[in-house]
Amino acid sequence: MTQDRFAALGFQSRRRPQGLLAPLMWLGGLIAAVAALTVGAILAVFTAAAVAVIALFASVLVFFAGLAVRARRRATVRARRADDVIEAQKVGDTWVAYGWERHGR
Repeated sequence: MTQDRFAALGFQSRRRPQGLLAPLMWLGGLIAAVAALTVGAILAVFTAAAVAVIALFASVLVFFAGLAVRARRRATVRARRADDVIEAQKVGDTWVAYGWERHGR
């Protein structure tokens, strides 16, 4: 007769330690659970701090990108205003002007 290895896997069939070993094992399990919860809480705090730092750097990056875009727009507007001279050529009986088109539209 062969025995099934998996027959003793249920909650009812496991053996509980008795005597002086039972409270020591219960205390060991309690200490292990508290240690696991403490490590998990510390890791959660570090993760939250990392997310906060990443969000801070991202907001600073977006702020400087906005400043760069604004400066670029102002520079192109000033460059257009400074260039008031356009080029014109006579083709046949009509004048054809170059340089009056607005760029960036």
